[in-house]
Amino acid sequence: MSYVDKDRPSTWKKYDKDFCTSCRANCCCMPVEVKSDDLIRLGVTDIDEVTNSIKKTAKRLKKEGIIMSYREGTEFFMLAQKANSECIFMDSKTRFCTVYEKRPETCRDFPAKMGTRVGFCPAEKK
Repeated sequence: MSYVDKDRPSTWKKYDKDFCTSCRANCCCMPVEVKSDDLIRLGVTDIDEVTNSIKKTAKRLKKEGIIMSYREGTEFFMLAQKANSECIFMDSKTRFCTVYEKRPETCRDFPAKMGTRVGFCPAEKK
């Protein structure tokens, strides 16, 4: 694969499911918006806490470093990232998701159904 810049969708490649087996996981170094259902699936909150007060839930998750922000109007949470922009759930050595079976819908649907350039991927060989 040639040079790919995750911040420049024009450099992305047409998605191929085989990319994921040898990719550096550049998509896991992009901001990830999630809904409360994703956070429940991840096990960082539960339906009772979210139903009782989504703002308090957001405040706690931000304090714990799980999210960076919460937008009340859309009810989207932004997952926290490590200092190097990696998702907090990515293993830095293996470049694999540590919560793959529980991963957010955004991650499940990327790039086939969502993203800056749907159907294209910032894939780059390891």
